[in-house]
Amino acid sequence: MHSPHDPYVRVRDAREHNLKGVDVDIPRDVVAVFTGVSGSGKSSLAFGTVYAEAQRRYFESVAPYARRLIHQVGAPKVGEITGLPPAVSLQQRRTAPSSRSSVGTVTSLSNSLRMLFSRVGDYPPGAPRLDSDAFSPNTAAGACPECHGLGRVHRTTEELLVPDPSLSIRDGAIAAWPGAWQGKNLRDVLDALGYDVDRPWRELPAEQREWILFTDEQPVVTVHPVRDAGRIQRPYQGTYTSARRYVMKTFSDTKSATLRAKAERFLTSAPCPVCGGGRLRPEALAVTVGGRTIAELAALPLTELAEALPTDGETARVLTGDLTSRIAPVVELGLGYLSLDRATPTLSAGELQRLRLATQLRSGLFGVVYVLDEPSAGLHPADTEALLTVLGRLKAAGNSVFVVEHHLGVMRGADWIVDVGPRAGEHGGRVLYSGPVDGLAGVGRSATARHLFDRSPAPARAPRTPRGSVTVGPVTRHNLREVTARFPLGALTAVTGVSGSGKSTLIGEITEDLPGVDRLVSVDQRPIGRTPRSNLATYTGLFDVVRKVFAATDQARKRGYGVGRFSFNVSGGRCETCQGEGFVSVELLFLPSTYAPCPDCGGARYNPGTLEVTYRGRNIAEVLDLTVEGAADFFADTPAVARSLAALLDVGLGYLRLGQPATELSGGEAQRIKLASELQRGRRGHTLYLLDEPTTGLHPADVEVLMRQLHGLVDAGHTVVVVEHDMTVVAGADHVIDLGPGGGDSGGRIVAAGAPADVARAAGSATAPYLAEALRGGGRR
Repeated sequence: MHSPHDPYVRVRDAREHNLKGVDVDIPRDVVAVFTGVSGSGKSSLAFGTVYAEAQRRYFESVAPYARRLIHQVGAPKVGEITGLPPAVSLQQRRTAPSSRSSVGTVTSLSNSLRMLFSRVGDYPPGAPRLDSDAFSPNTAAGACPECHGLGRVHRTTEELLVPDPSLSIRDGAIAAWPGAWQGKNLRDVLDALGYDVDRPWRELPAEQREWILFTDEQPVVTVHPVRDAGRIQRPYQGTYTSARRYVMKTFSDTKSATLRAKAERFLTSAPCPVCGGGRLRPEALAVTVGGRTIAELAALPLTELAEALPTDGETARVLTGDLTSRIAPVVELGLGYLSLDRATPTLSAGELQRLRLATQLRSGLFGVVYVLDEPSAGLHPADTEALLTVLGRLKAAGNSVFVVEHHLGVMRGADWIVDVGPRAGEHGGRVLYSGPVDGLAGVGRSATARHLFDRSPAPARAPRTPRGSVTVGPVTRHNLREVTARFPLGALTAVTGVSGSGKSTLIGEITEDLPGVDRLVSVDQRPIGRTPRSNLATYTGLFDVVRKVFAATDQARKRGYGVGRFSFNVSGGRCETCQGEGFVSVELLFLPSTYAPCPDCGGARYNPGTLEVTYRGRNIAEVLDLTVEGAADFFADTPAVARSLAALLDVGLGYLRLGQPATELSGGEAQRIKLASELQRGRRGHTLYLLDEPTTGLHPADVEVLMRQLHGLVDAGHTVVVVEHDMTVVAGADHVIDLGPGGGDSGGRIVAAGAPADVARAAGSATAPYLAEALRGGGRR
């Protein structure tokens, strides 16, 4: 029995996901890094076991009603964990962020700024003092009534809704209407209301066109559908919705990114004419501090905001002191270029996690375990030292810091390292080493050790001769001012620079319209789906072939099961309790809702009848549970499946399960799935591939696999442009464009461009010294 003051967190028999009965002791009050190749099991150990058990113990201590809900979620598969303090998780959550969420709301800095304006703001003569809520665009007291606190108004016009007025309504004149049955229903309702749906749009009277497109009325009418294909269609009550009303409702309410993007095509966006984009009521915008409104201060980069705050008077001094002390850790983590009004959806997962980390520094907690998920993601090497300083301060405050990380700089700065492996998926799940960092050097099976202690120079590679170039610019957007950049064709170009220097903005200007771009493929890190219903197999199209294989079995044919029977998205073959998701959502009231395995199918997604059909001894649920690597063996003689699986193996995703829900995938994994989907389509002429930080979330060993693929694309005659912070990748590029020198207003210009060796010698470049070190063999990043 360990004492209550055991200096170690002791894990025994951890079996979560691919962990093979792991026993490991990790000291408390240290910065401990969990590492290993992608899919080795390090996140299963840090998050799925250690953090999940701490969370379960917390739940056990709360109200009985909450405990009953928690039991549905289940406990981690582990024998026992002793010496475990309370835990705080800072994961790279990929929830659908609200447009009302901003840097100010995530860090609580907005609260402090509103308090400053409420207490010490300069009010117009005779104006009453306002409560701090009146300075928030997210409250009824503060939001501008015209734009509801969004700062922009969205409107639509007849020209946008009806792009081709020569068409009749029946032929699709109203382009903004939905497709399929819903659009046909609206047309039939109009017909029943007495409007001529067969006459060209431009020939309809102006007042009819106005009503059809813009009315807020929603009349209900009996529709008598025309019989088609011999089917009997009974009369029904149909409700009319105008085109504008449909577009506005879809834009504001839908959770589907595709539907929202479609609705956006029929809208114009402009600053709100009432608040001028300030998002607040006039009485709040009339209050100033230092001659500026709260909207103007919220638009300043945090580094400038800290200097613009007043210090006259005791109240102002106290409130300003609070604000500047909260801003300091955000700036320290390399995020000083952000402004308080910057919307959360525009931030990368790494930026968002570092904002939460900065907030934790002010929380004053001690004696807890912080479990972090790759805080270095999207971080330039110049900012890594600041990150290590912040982690050290959390430790110095009396906390334990457990970090899942691939960044060699963060590993070298840790007190303790837990290396999981040796490989991914079924070939991983073991702790190869747990101890001080230097001791890992003697572990021969460790892929991490090979990269962590290797100081050999980057292998020399003959630079490719470009066959022309694509010129972008002059670009004036965000912090870019009249920037012109040249991207060589038939080469690999790395775009570098500190966070906020303008890299993503610059490559966002590369379009198919530019001379020299025949075909453009942009591979970003956005999720491949937002619910567990979307997964690797459905996204790649692999699942269509697998379902056909099952439908062709003797068992399926005998029972009359078609391809649809093996889909978990339609009724028939799926489990109806969970609607084929395999999970049910558990609402936790005071905490974010979570998913628990379905009580009926246990996560299999299908009903018992469907699961009785097998192919080579496995049912459809068991096939979905195969890893890509395992499925490649299982379907080796099914060419259509094998091709998709080979593409996924080539980008280092052999450890993922075919049915792995999109909600469990990192941004880097989602990006590589998209790349694999593109690669399996075969070559169709010259293609320019754009990738934004493709090595995010990748172990150095996996980076080698990915870069072999990207160099293979270039060798096949294509062009690849990557935004990248990994200096080994940059060192192996043909051409480098370095932006900076800083972030935000201090960046936005090209500091250096040319071969890696030339950029490594550039004066005034934040990237140069790290690139020079990588070229010399000073290690990764």
